[in-house]
Amino acid sequence: MSVLAINPIFFNLGPIQIHWYGVIIASAVIIALTLSVREGTRVGLEADNFYDYILWALPVAIIFARAYYVIFEWGYYSQHTSEIIAVWDGGIAIYGSLIGAALVMFLYCRSKFISMWTMLDVVSPTVILAQGIGRWGNFMNQEAFGRITSKGFLTSLHLPNFIINQMYIDGHYRVPTYLYESVWDVLGFIVLFTLRHKFHLFKQGEIFLCYLIWYSVGRFFVEGMRTDSLMIGNTIRVSQLLSVILFVGAIVTIIVRRKRDNIDWYYVDAKTKKS
Repeated sequence: MSVLAINPIFFNLGPIQIHWYGVIIASAVIIALTLSVREGTRVGLEADNFYDYILWALPVAIIFARAYYVIFEWGYYSQHTSEIIAVWDGGIAIYGSLIGAALVMFLYCRSKFISMWTMLDVVSPTVILAQGIGRWGNFMNQEAFGRITSKGFLTSLHLPNFIINQMYIDGHYRVPTYLYESVWDVLGFIVLFTLRHKFHLFKQGEIFLCYLIWYSVGRFFVEGMRTDSLMIGNTIRVSQLLSVILFVGAIVTIIVRRKRDNIDWYYVDAKTKKS
């Protein structure tokens, strides 16, 4: 770590260290939950649906995120088993958390007889916002970075000095790929948040599917610039492969549902339709 880098510890509470990483992730979840509750009530869902869901989804998402990361870094963790649960030091995978959260969403909506598509449409824009905010946890831990670069390149991006200094890692300046993805995610939130209320634009479930498309495109290209990617063998980046699968799957799903399914109502009409 550079002497100018930001301390990843937010504060010490006796022997307990509170990391910036955890504070940022927790803040992102709270913001996403607040916005989801507000939108959910607008379309006829109860606030308790979101509070109850997050109580189950959050721990499962963390477990899946860590398990996903550990599985693809097993060569290291098999030799350092005591570090497997050390999520406070970073090393969680967003795709893993999404898989865990989606599984809980499926089970929760079935048990409550709620339309999963409507729930997914409500939370998708706030999820991508949370992802964009959460990337700053990577910034604090000096991870999710790209190739070696020069200070001049970072300066040419008109970045503030605190970002430039934080990108000085192990004796070299690094490309701030965490920042690229954060900007892409926040832009995705703005697009989805703005367009989802446009009349006769998104049919039920399509906000979620467009979220998958948007995120997977950005993640594919940003992942290609990173130097700390999870790999299959020495050639395939896990997140790029999954991004391609999600991108193609989401587009195919939209086409098939529009052609074959009897989806005759739009997201803006959700409150007047049965869940």
